Amino acid sequence: MSEAIELEIDDKVVRLSNPDRVYFPARGETKLDLAEYYLSVGDGIVNALRERPCMLHRFPTGVTGEKVHQKRLPRGAPPWMETVQVFFPRWKRTADELCVTEIAQVIWAVQMSTVEFHPWNSRRADVEKPDEWRIDLDPGPECPWSTVQEVAHVAHEVLDELGAVGYPKTSGGKGMHIYVRIRPDGDHKVVRRAALAFAREVERRCESVTTTWWRKDRDPADLFVDYNQNARDHTIAAAYSVRGNPQATVSAPVRWDEVDDCEPDDFTIATMPARYAEIGDLHHDIDDHVFDIAPLLEWAERDEAEGKEVPPEPEE
Repeated sequence: MSEAIELEIDDKVVRLSNPDRVYFPARGETKLDLAEYYLSVGDGIVNALRERPCMLHRFPTGVTGEKVHQKRLPRGAPPWMETVQVFFPRWKRTADELCVTEIAQVIWAVQMSTVEFHPWNSRRADVEKPDEWRIDLDPGPECPWSTVQEVAHVAHEVLDELGAVGYPKTSGGKGMHIYVRIRPDGDHKVVRRAALAFAREVERRCESVTTTWWRKDRDPADLFVDYNQNARDHTIAAAYSVRGNPQATVSAPVRWDEVDDCEPDDFTIATMPARYAEIGDLHHDIDDHVFDIAPLLEWAERDEAEGKEVPPEPEE
């Protein structure tokens, strides 16, 4: 392996060991390529992670090797790495998770073999009060991409009727995510309940959508609107996060008018830097469009009055 290099990032220096180690075999991108990708979308990835507890998906030998899910900040962190302490009731333990405020912290995490960044939907000021509602369009194993595109438009239609501004992105896998900034008034259970009410409204309008709780009970050709991604400590890849696959796909923000023409594999660490240089961060103003979920909670009350149950919280 080649010798370590030093990356000067603003007023910080990050030492990158094994920069030539191949992380993504499809095109041969290396650990240094990964770091340079994140630098190229720096404002975007920081905006997606800012002030949020963040779980790291680490691949010490590249994405074809072992995957490590890491809640705690890795040992040996410089003093300018920031954290937020979160409590896990099931284990009766705490963890100091990465809390990003600047791009150098992202690159240090890459030095520690992080490929994917999975932030909470709440921020450091009050980790128990989410400020982000996440709509996860999760296709079944036989559900085509065209269904994902169709359901995204139905979700957009419902959001428009609610007066909510949705920010879509590819998942970097086979699905799509839509993020909505909300007032941090309720806990995760409240936001999950609102998300379920929204999912049921999309289900009413779209035959190929399901909100069925158990995977074994779903039609494999259906798309699950996964409201559980709003439960406490449930995280999904951030906007601009690379995914741990050989093609180095990216969870890429898209415009609504791009949904019909895009494919998940369009967005990789090879294609995203030029796209970002041209159009910037499509989620840059998400904090300016804050939605009050009260109408969704009214929908939830209506659904529950009609006998629809709220499935139990998934375990943390």
